[in-house]
Amino acid sequence: MKVLKSIYIRHLFFYILLGIGGVFFISFFVKWMFDMAMVLLVLLLLVTVIDLFMLYTGKKGIEAERELPDRLSNGDNNIIHIRLKNNYPLPVTLEIIDEIPFQFQKRDFLMQVRLNGGEQVGIEYALRPTERGEYFFGKLNVYAKSPIRLVSKRYIFCENVVVASYPSFIQLRKYDMMAFSNHLSQYGLKRIRRIGHTMEFEQIKDYTQGDDLRTINWKATSKKNVLMVNQYQDEKSQPVYQVIDTGRSMQMPFLGLSLLDYAINSTLALSNIVLKKQDKAGMFTFSKKVGNYVAADRRAGQMHKLLETLYRIDTDFLESDFSRLYVDIKQSVTQRSLIMLYSNFETMDALRRQLSYLKGIARNHLLIVVFFDNTELNQLIDKPTKNVQEVYDKIIAEKFAFEKRMIVRELQKHGIQSILTQPENLTVDAINKYLELKARGMI
Repeated sequence: MKVLKSIYIRHLFFYILLGIGGVFFISFFVKWMFDMAMVLLVLLLLVTVIDLFMLYTGKKGIEAERELPDRLSNGDNNIIHIRLKNNYPLPVTLEIIDEIPFQFQKRDFLMQVRLNGGEQVGIEYALRPTERGEYFFGKLNVYAKSPIRLVSKRYIFCENVVVASYPSFIQLRKYDMMAFSNHLSQYGLKRIRRIGHTMEFEQIKDYTQGDDLRTINWKATSKKNVLMVNQYQDEKSQPVYQVIDTGRSMQMPFLGLSLLDYAINSTLALSNIVLKKQDKAGMFTFSKKVGNYVAADRRAGQMHKLLETLYRIDTDFLESDFSRLYVDIKQSVTQRSLIMLYSNFETMDALRRQLSYLKGIARNHLLIVVFFDNTELNQLIDKPTKNVQEVYDKIIAEKFAFEKRMIVRELQKHGIQSILTQPENLTVDAINKYLELKARGMI
């Protein structure tokens, strides 16, 4: 018993000594760690002060400028340029956060670039507006960091800039020379063979190889004893009106743009081609009543007038009144004209309700009804089916697609021309149709 007690006392004494030694060791280690932490903290503060000094000594360490176009082109990619200059003598890393308009709903905009001392650079990004109207650009925030990268300095440029989004003038320039170039096929425009010629006399000229022998002027030939031919030109100054339905049927969206905006962009591009062809371009809109009327003309300021009118067009989400359209066309468009009507018919019943008014318009004018193929239905038709529900959906989609083709046949039966097009191909198809009718001497 005494032996066990002595062993227990020795073990207890050993643990006490071990605990006392551990306390001394830990206190020494903690003190050493504390001293080391204080040294590191001082070094961190020193480096931070150096970083602050490098970034904040100059007031204009960074220069930046946002270059915006005078107006945005609706439905197109618009390039925004940012010019940056580093006035620091050392390289910096820049983070650019541009406060772009809320319509784009882009809340994670961030661009990074590294500039050496005194270096200048230009960067760019693209914005695609899908609504006409005003777009408010906020601050251009530039955060500069030195190579130490502990502190960043914020620079603010270009506050509160407003840019209006107009109908697609980029598309207008794209198709500007379509009617006159030799590269129509790359844009989907067809080369139309001219059938015969118009009878609008231009001049008498010497015969050259390739001239139509039927145009030889025998009286002039006998007088000059040289073959002379009559030269004719395309008939000019033909009124071309584009009529845009602003009712609820034109609010269906495709690829971010409504059918109304596709029609507006097409109207602007085609009006430019019409004026280039020396015809008169005009337009108006209709829903419950006719509005935004621009009389057909080819004066110098006609394109500007059309652009400003198209910019202000908006929908009223009402059912379109074709009877009112018929009456207004009969009263205001007295000369026979080409009327291109942008609307949308989804079913045969919808067409039959308006067919009598369309026939009335076609009696006095060359009427072209433009309506739209539903691309989402086409995707559903092409998609493989996996169950009974998808089979039913596909059958219904095919029925609607078939009705679109039936609408085309019904209009042809009553002597009304039509364009059934996908929204993204509208401009090309409309220009094609105009050039075709022009080549065939129908206008």
